[in-house]
Amino acid sequence: MSNAILVVGGGFAGLTAAIEAAELGRDVYIVEKTPWLGGRVAQLNKYFPKLCPPSCGLEIQFQRIRKNPRIKFFTQAELIGLVGSKGDYTAKIRLTPRRTAPHNVDFSLLASALTGEADNEFDFGLSKRKALYKAMPFAFPGRYVLDAKTLSKSDMARVAGAKFIDPTQESRDIDLNVGALVVATGWRPYDMTRLTNLGAGRVRNCISNMQLERLASPFGPTGGKIVRPSDNCPPMNVAFVQCAGSRDQNHLNYCSYICCMATFKQCLYLLEQNPNVRITIYYIDLRAPGRYVNVLEKVKAQPNVSFVKGKAAEVAQAEDDRVWLTAEDAVRGEKLKLVYDLVVLATGMQPSLAGVKDFLPLPLDEDGFIAGGEEAGIYAAGCARMPLDVTRAARSGTAAALKAVQTVEGR
Repeated sequence: MSNAILVVGGGFAGLTAAIEAAELGRDVYIVEKTPWLGGRVAQLNKYFPKLCPPSCGLEIQFQRIRKNPRIKFFTQAELIGLVGSKGDYTAKIRLTPRRTAPHNVDFSLLASALTGEADNEFDFGLSKRKALYKAMPFAFPGRYVLDAKTLSKSDMARVAGAKFIDPTQESRDIDLNVGALVVATGWRPYDMTRLTNLGAGRVRNCISNMQLERLASPFGPTGGKIVRPSDNCPPMNVAFVQCAGSRDQNHLNYCSYICCMATFKQCLYLLEQNPNVRITIYYIDLRAPGRYVNVLEKVKAQPNVSFVKGKAAEVAQAEDDRVWLTAEDAVRGEKLKLVYDLVVLATGMQPSLAGVKDFLPLPLDEDGFIAGGEEAGIYAAGCARMPLDVTRAARSGTAAALKAVQTVEGR
């Protein structure tokens, strides 16, 4: 029997599971495929229930990890193999090199001098990043990453002689012996380019709800100013399209649970920046579970916010970079075609494991959520199990950690 626990995924649920298990006396390994811990929460401007910035909750978690010698984490790392059985697994981990020194060197001057650029994945393509980059000021670990593929010829000469950088580093594999696993692989925003009728990927100033989060973030592409991507002008007339791809047999069959709340929160973002902005929310149903109904009531009380019960049928390009939106008003029985400065698609959350080949012996349901595995000592947490908000994802991380600890203790 191995007493160690492997946590796959370094988002909020995974971090919670790792910390709880380590504080119960177990050795824990965290494997995270991106360069930094924090998951989707790190990409938000604010999150429920207190509408705190992500640094508020994440920095507490990071501090607990720093202080606990039982936790070891690997970023830019993926599980590529798993053999054994409950209580005695060997996990093969592939480590992609950062190509920078293992201490927190400030490469900001060198990074700004580089010419090669790539789409910034952290900002969902709303900005560009250099080949040498760090996604956010509070990134953990606080190390830069060198993306060798993005280096231009002149960049290669600049970094070739740079201290604390090694562009020649290669990937390597390591084996970890663990007794149980917590799978907290999280979620990804539904691919909005598949929503062709809603203009995704074709219509300027039609963005996703997660892109709006990045625009509102003070560490985002516009320094926190919510503007139209086409001209950087503040929108005066905004439409939100709820259930964009959710509750749809052609896309996601289920309700993603958090989309309505995300829209209400983003309405408040817009009103804080411009009290005169006009907002229209097109919806099938409005869902504000539990105490979150207070946020719904706050938004409903805003004189500039209107609600239309009806499904959006089409989003198309209008003149002057504006956007046509065609929808039904199910209450009045009318077809509407209106023009907006900005349209926001409330895209749903899709489990990261959906449609992805992985090495976990786990049953997935038809939507890609984990639907078992506990008999093998593998426990799902967070949005790998079902759509959840941050609070419930953290609770599921705690529950999974307790089950994993019981497994390695032979109970």
